[in-house]
Amino acid sequence: MRGFKAFVTGLVAGAAMLVAAGAQAAYPDRPITMIVPWGAGGGTDATARIIASLMEKELGQPVNVVNRTGGSGVVGHSAIAQAAPDGYTIGMITVEIAMMHWQGLTELTPSSYTPIGLVNADPAGIHVPADSPYKTVNELLAAIKASPGKFKASGTGQGGIWHLAIAGLLRDQKIDPATVAWVPSNGAAPGLQDMIAGGVQIVPCSLPEARALIEAGKVKSLAIMDPKPSALFPNVPTLKSAVGSDWTMAAWRGIAAPKGVSKEVSDKLLAVLKKVYDSKDYQGFMAQRGFGIIWAGPEDYAKFMAKSDADLGAVMKAVGIAK
Repeated sequence: MRGFKAFVTGLVAGAAMLVAAGAQAAYPDRPITMIVPWGAGGGTDATARIIASLMEKELGQPVNVVNRTGGSGVVGHSAIAQAAPDGYTIGMITVEIAMMHWQGLTELTPSSYTPIGLVNADPAGIHVPADSPYKTVNELLAAIKASPGKFKASGTGQGGIWHLAIAGLLRDQKIDPATVAWVPSNGAAPGLQDMIAGGVQIVPCSLPEARALIEAGKVKSLAIMDPKPSALFPNVPTLKSAVGSDWTMAAWRGIAAPKGVSKEVSDKLLAVLKKVYDSKDYQGFMAQRGFGIIWAGPEDYAKFMAKSDADLGAVMKAVGIAK
């Protein structure tokens, strides 16, 4: 009798282990948190929320967007990196992860994460007032070179992505980046308004950010810092076609998980994210807002971030921002 009881007990225990293993394998079996390092209502938040809503449908579990702001992006990026590597906390990391460590704000770098997929990039454009005498970026660069100190630019804080965009272009063209004074602002919108009012002459922000003023005839875009023309404004020349420059710069966003996530989980997230990226809902959402779309899977995404990190580090050192 004892042997029979032991046999039954063993069967029950074995069955329980099989059930537990099955439950463990059924990722995800509870809600997922998607951390966004920037505030609600911005472009990063909007992009994260459309992705989260579409991922929910594919995963069969809620994907809750949580905004963790502060420290110029450090707080949210740290929260993603430091989360348990179980797939239940993921996040949208942004171009700032390739900048913050150069400024001494954090030790986090792009390699601090498990990359899932790159989903968005908005290249910088070179914008001037509609009544500017410069009709091409070539003319503008020639004027900058001929009159050091005459021009001012704005669009982000000191050392922000758009500051580095124009500094990198000037450096690429063998022009001292200090030749164009940078006027810090709380973003592209106030920078563009300052330009229209005559306070600055150049704003090197993304085309989507300048879209309303371009369409209103108040701003003209001379070039885009990307290898291919913009879908939003296809007539704006690339730097390559305008001046033969290979310099590129974009504000980018992608989905990542903490380092150490299992291949099973990362593969599941990758498959779902790619399906979301290819969906009409996501493509339409991004097109409506003029946001640039770009796809790179884990390996290419890691290479993309490494290049971004190297490019930004070189420019930050050149303008004396790197520590």
